[in-house]
Order: sequence, then structure tokens, then C-alpha cells
Amino acid sequence: MKTLTKEFPRITVTKAGPLFTGDTTDGWRQLTVGGGSWISSTYFDLAGMAIDDKTLFFEAAGIQEVLNPTSVPSTAGNGIIVVDIMTTTPMTDNEVELFGVYGNTIGGGSDITFEETVYGRVRFFNVDIDNAAGGYMIKIFDNQLGSLEASASDRIYCYRFVNFQATMADGDHTVWPARYILRAHAKEEPEYQYLMRLKRSYELQQRLDRD
Repeated sequence: MKTLTKEFPRITVTKAGPLFTGDTTDGWRQLTVGGGSWISSTYFDLAGMAIDDKTLFFEAAGIQEVLNPTSVPSTAGNGIIVVDIMTTTPMTDNEVELFGVYGNTIGGGSDITFEETVYGRVRFFNVDIDNAAGGYMIKIFDNQLGSLEASASDRIYCYRFVNFQATMADGDHTVWPARYILRAHAKEEPEYQYLMRLKRSYELQQRLDRD
């Protein structure tokens, strides 16, 4: 059994009028110039575990954080959507963005299925009148959509998507660092079952594989 980790840095954006700006030198990229949607991506390299034609079985997946998002000034109505994804299949930026609305459900505009989603989590934070003085946002909802399905893939792709709502007040808004955690072990399967799983993993990765 191995415990693997990947870390995402914080992101701070500044809203001035209708436009959002932020630092793109730390792995974050803005989907559209001036827009409130940002993505950071990486992957777990599992080639060293998937040796001797073994299948990877996932025991647990999750994220660790220290703080809820913050806003300066802390104004009632400020809202941020945070999406965390670990998948056996690479995703386009558009698919990652749509995951924050439809998840991995049918008809959501994404080819990512429940089985391919090792871990998925969608949360919404906002500031209301009661907690505005504290500076930290409160969590409104928290939904998880992952399957922990076994895989013959040698990569698990990780995406963190943040959407700063257009209705936010002018100022600086921050989503703090996060650590992705994945626990997995390699185990032999019957040869036919393994070959079919390997074929499926290969086909999915050829759909889009960007380093």
C-alpha cells in the first residue's frame, strides 16, 4: 500500500469592475482573459507501481486544506466554487469547467464517466451577513462524485478548478493551498480481465494526453 500526494498552491485574484486578474506563474491559468475561472493541473505517475502487469486498486482518495477561502473586503454575497478532480482520463479545460456544474452525470457535456472519476468534489463557499466580519467564507454545499474504480492506467490526472463569481465585490480573493492524497496498491488480476482493463485505459488516454 502506498500513500501518494500532490499539492496545489494558493491562488489570489483581484477583482476590479468586471475583470479578474491574478498571478499565472505558479501553475494556475485563467480560462478567459479577465474571467473568474482558473485551473491548475498535474498528475500522479503510477508507472512504478503498475509493474509486473498488475492492476491498481484505490483504497482512499481525498484532499487536505488548512483554511476556507477568504475575501478582502469580506462582503456579503461573495461566492467561490472549488472543484477537485482525480481521474484516470485526461480532461480538457472545458470538461473541467463543466464538471463544476454537471459533475460526471449523463448529458453534462463531458465524456468523463463515474468509473473514470477516482475522486470528484464540488463545493461552494460564500460570505453572508452573519460571517462577513470574520473574513473567511462559509461552506454552502459539498458534493462528492468519485468511484475509486480500479485501473490499469499509469497516471491519475489531477485538476483543481476555481470560479470566482462575477457578483463578487472589488478586492482580493484567495483560495488557499490544497494537498491531494491517494492510497493505492497493485494486485494481480486474471489475465483476460487485466488485458481488457489495460486496453480500456489506453483508449481513454489517447483521447487527450497533454503533459
